[in-house]
Amino acid sequence: MSDNENVDVPVDQPKSAPEDRAENGPLDESEANPVRPYVDLGGVKILPRDGLHVRLEIEEGSKRVVAIGLDFANSTLQVQPFAAPRNSGLWHEIRAQISEQIARQGGTTTQREGAFGPELLAQIPVVAGQGGTPQFRLARFIGVDGPRWFLRGVIAGEAAVDPSAAAQVEDLFRSIVVVRGNAPMPPRDLIPLRMPAQASGAPTPK
Repeated sequence: MSDNENVDVPVDQPKSAPEDRAENGPLDESEANPVRPYVDLGGVKILPRDGLHVRLEIEEGSKRVVAIGLDFANSTLQVQPFAAPRNSGLWHEIRAQISEQIARQGGTTTQREGAFGPELLAQIPVVAGQGGTPQFRLARFIGVDGPRWFLRGVIAGEAAVDPSAAAQVEDLFRSIVVVRGNAPMPPRDLIPLRMPAQASGAPTPK
């Protein structure tokens, strides 16, 4: 089922976020505990935990960091922070665009209510070998509108299907801190990400 009913959306959309976001995350930098040992990746800060492996996803042409990959609980969580308007949200519109994009690829999406509000459960086609039948991978697209930012997550692996793994990865997403900064940015621009300052335990580029 495709989320076609939300394709034609007004410019001003309400924010989509858990009611307890400001207390339990994902947090804005102004809401986070400054003494917690976060790994500073520019636009996001990640709280280290046992079993968590952090990857930087690099765009080949520009060599800039375009996403953070988090491997945890036999799952992957890819996160991207974007600039957003102060009083309206982006997730409703972006969700419709993701549905359209996956449909063009030959996949399907189903909208459902998740831990953070509306999310998409997607079956994304994977290129099959010569003569092979098309394969699909399952992924969950989640999003939270914060103050002047939007945080998108893509969950794959066990957390896309197993409730126990899902709870662990959702808690990881909750623990992320978004650093919007004060510089003017057009809505939808990726908030800059970067390598952490400390060399020890640095994430590995992908």
